[in-house]
Order: sequence, then structure tokens, then C-alpha cells
Amino acid sequence: MTYIDTFRETKDLLTPGTSACKGCGGEMLLRRVLKIAGENSIAVVPPGCMAGAGSVGWDTLSGMRIPVTMTLLDNTASFLTGVSKIYERRGRADVNIIGFAGDGATSDCGFQSLSGSAERGDKMLYICYDNEGYMNTGYQRSSTTSLGSRTSTTPVGKVVKGKTQHQKYIPLIMMMHNAEYVATASPSNMADFTKKIEKGLAASKRGFAYIHLFAPCPTGWGYASNMSIEIAKNAVKSNFFPIFEYEKGKLTLRDNKKPIPVAEFIKGIKKFKHLNEDTIEELQNIVDYRMNMIRKLAVD
Repeated sequence: MTYIDTFRETKDLLTPGTSACKGCGGEMLLRRVLKIAGENSIAVVPPGCMAGAGSVGWDTLSGMRIPVTMTLLDNTASFLTGVSKIYERRGRADVNIIGFAGDGATSDCGFQSLSGSAERGDKMLYICYDNEGYMNTGYQRSSTTSLGSRTSTTPVGKVVKGKTQHQKYIPLIMMMHNAEYVATASPSNMADFTKKIEKGLAASKRGFAYIHLFAPCPTGWGYASNMSIEIAKNAVKSNFFPIFEYEKGKLTLRDNKKPIPVAEFIKGIKKFKHLNEDTIEELQNIVDYRMNMIRKLAVD
């Protein structure tokens, strides 16, 4: 079954009319994750854009057509561990246990519980939609925010000109936990995205599975809402967001040996508008360094 067949033949489990921003990468990704996972699933969404957009719901009404709850910002993975253990004890291995968390709840506040669940091999699919910041509360920087990014906590002024640190690269950190499955995916390639969600769900029946999604944000990043897919494409084309998967102890890279310059990717994105040539060069250098490191880890 192709990803188009999967999309057409399954229900939309995220109700229409969510309050996500126009052109939101995270909402589009969540909607498709649920369609692939199907009705026999339980979702956990910590505080963030996708919880605030109404996917968890208001009052007694749920924003999903499956069981869903909102955890604290720092305990998503440990909560999922508890849910997974309950269903395992009941002999219900068929239920998909899914976490859908932003980069703040993944790389910062929730990293301790995430690392613990991964190290133990707890059975779940943990998905991070990375929009490089705490967007739901006014776009504060997170540890995955890129160098030079303008955020509400890394403003651009005479002294400081955006974030001064490079981003924490979570996918490789999770791979080093010897997880059952680790992958990166982008909305710019839905066929690849769909296959990896399917693989992640299958792997979650054996142990811990982690997928890191590129989730461009028109509101926080500052670009036209109809440009999300184009920006996602350029992130992959420039190697700013490498596409790979790790399973059975092997890393497979979708190598892009003729990348476009990072300068072309950041063009038209307001959070990078102030960057000078030196900062752009430093950003290019870290992208090249990271890509070379992944190539060395990848199988031929």
C-alpha cells in the first residue's frame, strides 16, 4: 500500500478546526501520524503547540478521535512508560503507544525521562516535532534552536545578535542509546515519512523507537504560511536537516552529495535575516561537520 492509499483509506483522527497557525508544520505532521497509526492507538502530547492548538481538547471534549492526554512538560516519556507497561501486563501488544512532543519537551525539560525510557528499551514510539523553539509561549529559544536565530530570549541588538550556541543534535544522541529504531523525516518527502512512521510503530512493539521530524514554523520563524514545504525541502537539500534511519545497529543515510548552500536555505526566513557572512559561514561549517560525522557512521 502506498502512502497515498494509506492517506485515503484511513480516518482523519485529528478533528478539523484546530487552532494551529496557518501553515503549521507540526499540525500537518501530527494529522498524518495519526492517520498512519490508526484508531487502535493512544497518544500523549505534552504542553506545546500541538496541545495548545486543541489536539488534546477543551473542557471535556477531545481534539482527537483516540484516547489522548497532556502530560507535564518534563515527563512525557515516563508517562508513556507507565501506559506501555499497563497494556503489556494486560496482553494488549496491539495498541500503539505514541508520544508527540515539541523540541522543548524533548531536548530540554523532558530529556531526563526520554533518556531513561530509551535506555530501558520501553515499548513506545516517541516523536519529536522540532520547530526549534518554545513556540506555544512566544518563541523562546530551546537547545535545538539554530545558531544565530532571533527568538524572544535571544533577541538581536547591538551586543547579542541571536542565539550564540549551536543546536543540540538529538537524533544521534538517541541513536547512541541503542534504541530499537531512530529516524529523521521531513514533510518534504511524505513517502519516506510514512514508511518511517510505519517502521517506528512496528519497532515500538519490540522496544523504544524515536523519530525526529522537521517542523518549520511560519509564525515563529517568520515566513509566508504557504512556504512550509519549500522550506522543508531546502533544509534537506542543504543538509541542514539530514535524512537517515538507524535500525538493527546500522545507520542508513539518504546522502545528498551536492547540497545547496545553507545561505540559500535561510534566505527569506526572518529569524535569520540579520545574519552576517561570518555567522552564515559558521552555520555552514557545523552543517558540513555534522553531515561528515553521519557519513562516517553510515553503512555503505
